[in-house]
Amino acid sequence: MKFTRSNGLHGEVTIPGDKSISHRSVMFGSIAKGETEITNFLQGADCLSTISCFRAMGIEIENDGNRVLVHGKGLHGLTKPNHVLDCGNSGTTTRLISGILSAQNFDVTLTGDASIQKRPMKRIMDPLSLMGADIRSINENGCAPLAISGRPLHGIHYQSPVASAQVKSAILLAGLYADGETRVTEPYVSRNHSELMLSHFGADVHTEDTTAVIRPVKELYGQKIEVPGDISSAAFFLAAGLLIPDSEILIRNVGINPTRDGILRICKDMGADITLLNEKTSGEPTADLLVRSSRLHGTVIGGSVIPTLIDELPMIAAMACFAEGETIIKDASELKVKESNRIAVMVENLSAMGADVEETEDGMIIRGGKSLHGAVIDSHLDHRIAMTFAITGCMAEGETEILGAECVNISYPGFYDDLKRLSK
Repeated sequence: MKFTRSNGLHGEVTIPGDKSISHRSVMFGSIAKGETEITNFLQGADCLSTISCFRAMGIEIENDGNRVLVHGKGLHGLTKPNHVLDCGNSGTTTRLISGILSAQNFDVTLTGDASIQKRPMKRIMDPLSLMGADIRSINENGCAPLAISGRPLHGIHYQSPVASAQVKSAILLAGLYADGETRVTEPYVSRNHSELMLSHFGADVHTEDTTAVIRPVKELYGQKIEVPGDISSAAFFLAAGLLIPDSEILIRNVGINPTRDGILRICKDMGADITLLNEKTSGEPTADLLVRSSRLHGTVIGGSVIPTLIDELPMIAAMACFAEGETIIKDASELKVKESNRIAVMVENLSAMGADVEETEDGMIIRGGKSLHGAVIDSHLDHRIAMTFAITGCMAEGETEILGAECVNISYPGFYDDLKRLSK
């Protein structure tokens, strides 16, 4: 797919449902009693993998493309699947479901695509094993496929070396089934969708500083879930609205949970003109974002803000190329273990477009202000990389071609259509 310089973006866009919340709503609905109704569910490949895994374990899930109905069977209602569970390209599915499966009364094997089979699973295997789980890497390399034999679990206090919502959530979900209290302490607070939603379903869960605490309950109960727009998907239009001259975009109903809104804080630090409208604060907070073209300047991004914008960093790195001065991204080694090594891939592709960018051990240094030119971009079948360079291509001289552009279906199937509509 090819992109050329844009003359300004105008209009409004409604972003697909939040990927993290969509996954969790199906999982928690499946192990809750009664019906869970989900609106604005993300119909991307990753979230559909979650649906297919729970259907394989006996859960009836209706999905008409608009609304998802999960007919939950309670904490102990899952049944042994008659085949290997395929998580596709979804790290969230693989890691969170492992926490649930560790406590069931059956054996199961989890696998996924080539990318998933390279992503680190030891980070969940270690804490789950400490809880009594029988979980092993079939190829003995700390990656999927995973063989899990359900066992009785006991509560632990786990000091997580990484701030990762997937690690934390896997442990909390196992903790639902444990014989006592489970605590997870992180170096910084990662996104808290699991804690908020589990509490909504009736779990006994709370937070103490950077520690999440859960106690077992007899049952969870089905709920109505309205999924907010995904800020990680909104990030691409945020960047486009700020950087493409003569642009004004209204992005509707975006989730602005403070454990996820780091990109808004960084954009403000860089001098962005973003106004929050129609703010709602109950449950998962949301707002409409009004974005206008802005002159940006460099900044330093690191420390506790990183877990709140980890998925947005590729787009932020590209934005920094168009900002005045130097931007440093650090403490972001987590980027190396996503769908691709996002540090290496961003540096490789931005350099191909003429950017002054340097890879570091845990991030990159970007010296902004150089004009970029079109190039052939290898997305490495990473959805966030493809979308980042679609936007970057709209700001570069000449033509930018993205290989494997279709991988955006993972999280935002209508992305290119929305971009085209705003460009008219």
